[in-house]
Formats: sequence, C-alpha cells, structure tokens
Amino acid sequence: MSQQTSPRGTFVKIADAVKAEIVAEPETTELPTLATLMERYGVSRGVVLRAFNVLREEGVAEPVPGGRWRVIKEGESIDRRPLAERLAEVITTDGIAVGKSFPSTSTLATRFGVSRPTVAKALDKLEAAGLLSATRQGKQRTVLTVPNKEEGPKL
Repeated sequence: MSQQTSPRGTFVKIADAVKAEIVAEPETTELPTLATLMERYGVSRGVVLRAFNVLREEGVAEPVPGGRWRVIKEGESIDRRPLAERLAEVITTDGIAVGKSFPSTSTLATRFGVSRPTVAKALDKLEAAGLLSATRQGKQRTVLTVPNKEEGPKL
C-alpha cells in the first residue's frame, strides 16, 4: 500500500487543517459537518470522526446535540454539570424561598440556552427528588425544599 492511499495519519492532517481554519477565522463558532469534511478530503466518516476526536482531546472543539461540533474559544468556561443540578442551584442563587414560585419552563429554557422539553425533563427530576411541586395546567411549580449546599440535591 502506497503512502498516498494509507489512511494512517490522515485524520491528524485533517485535524491540523481544521485548527488552521479556526486560527485564520477567529469568529468561527462551528466546525464543518462530517459530510463536508468527507467530501473535501475524500475520506470516510470514520477518518473524520477520528480527526474530531483529536480536536476534542486538544480542547479545540466539542460535540453538541444534533451531530455538530462547536469551537471552544480560549479561556472559555462552560458549566458541564447536568441541567437538573444547575436548575436546583437556581433555588439558592435566586433566593427562592420554600412555597414561592419557581421560574417557568420557557424562562429557564432561555436562561440556560436549551429547549423547553429538555428543561421539562430536568424539572421532572427535581420534582422526583422532592425539591419542586408537581406542575398542573395553569399552576406554576413551587419550591418544596431548599437543597443542601454541601451535599447538593440527590438527583
């Protein structure tokens, strides 16, 4: 097998080329799609995925829902905790007392940059943990208990 047809090292070259694109265009926030890179370099899906894994290991990019990859900007800090934990923290950071209304699903979806169904699933976990009341049509959730700061919520 000749050096030209060998896939060994091709994924590293693709990763280096993508990094060079990111450096050349600092406003880039999203990597090209798998299909775009497969076509551009004439390689298989597996080779492009290996290139993406190199970028992940180097802290250059990360996968996002929907099969896309986003660029991680230098010095950027993202909270990677599960959404349910971050929502439980809203009780203490916003100073919501027991018996008071918890923010709506729409408000939380906007605040955390996720979809309403994603927030609803996380709220169901808080409800099951006994932190929030059950929601009914036309009635907002209320705080049943404040999570323990040292232990965190049992989710």
